[in-house]
Amino acid sequence: MGKSFIARRLAYALIGFKDDRKVQTVQFHQSYSYEDFVQGYRPNGNQGFERRNGTFYEFRDRAVNDRDGTYVFIIDEINRGNLSKIFGELMLLIEPDKRDATWKTRLAYAADGDEDFYVPDNLYILGMMNTADRSLSLVDYALRRRFAFVAMEPLYGAAKFRAHLEAHGIPEGVINRIVNGMGELNQAIETDRTNLGPGFRIGHSFFTPSRTVDDPEAWYRRIVETEIHPLLEEYWFDAPETADQWRDQLLR
Repeated sequence: MGKSFIARRLAYALIGFKDDRKVQTVQFHQSYSYEDFVQGYRPNGNQGFERRNGTFYEFRDRAVNDRDGTYVFIIDEINRGNLSKIFGELMLLIEPDKRDATWKTRLAYAADGDEDFYVPDNLYILGMMNTADRSLSLVDYALRRRFAFVAMEPLYGAAKFRAHLEAHGIPEGVINRIVNGMGELNQAIETDRTNLGPGFRIGHSFFTPSRTVDDPEAWYRRIVETEIHPLLEEYWFDAPETADQWRDQLLR
């Protein structure tokens, strides 16, 4: 499955059981701001502005008020936002050795009488990103050292991937075409260090149907022609014949 699926399952593992009340997901984008994430002033619908807490602030309050519970905040597309701007004071407060009230600090929009802010140690932050997204800058080095990084490998050869396809009506012949063809394609992508590399390999989530497939051959062809081939055209934009060759090879 994809990184979002894995992130939520990891969240449940950290919590110890499935509890969506203790999991929050947001998606960063280029317009996402500190005011959305932590705290800021927003229009109140009455020709004025009022201070509102952001998504992370509110979720953090739930973690502070339930110190025996584990909470997981998931950030999808974490590299799409201006991270230093979005995190603000949290750049300090999310460090593992600063997760208690000893390090609490004053927020930018704090009012008189507000308590200083800190991030408790029962709140985990999971960030997801696509390393192949070269239109965006890399993760800020200051933030990078605050996270542990784990790469998700394509799992075309996994027994559970084959079992999933079988359970959804995909015959062995089509499964073998997927496993062998995509394995060869990913090997070519990985060895093309000049333009691509390991981070550009194509994941198995393209071929994970959620319901029984009535026409496996048409299903496979559609994915190759409308999802895989367009992606390859972007990868080899200066060599379209290479993308066409791989499309034809996958469809043999």
